[in-house]
Amino acid sequence: MNEKRKEIGRVIHYFSRIGVGVVELKNEIKLGDKIQIEGATTSFTQTVESMEIDKKKIDKATAGQLIGLKVKDRVRVGDKVYKIGT
Repeated sequence: MNEKRKEIGRVIHYFSRIGVGVVELKNEIKLGDKIQIEGATTSFTQTVESMEIDKKKIDKATAGQLIGLKVKDRVRVGDKVYKIGT
């Protein structure tokens, strides 16, 4: 199980009440992508199921954008976001 992973962004804020991390992107991300979030005390994998920019749902985001990403677990500022796959 040696999956490739590519860093696509980092967490710059987390809204604990709604379980959303704000991610500053350096690469493209889209719905259905498998991602891994890693940090000092964070480590989990999930599928991207919900993303927003300015409270509007989106299917895809590109480098340089800030997105709200629904996460299944708590994330912390500075955590790195990786896309997993081939």
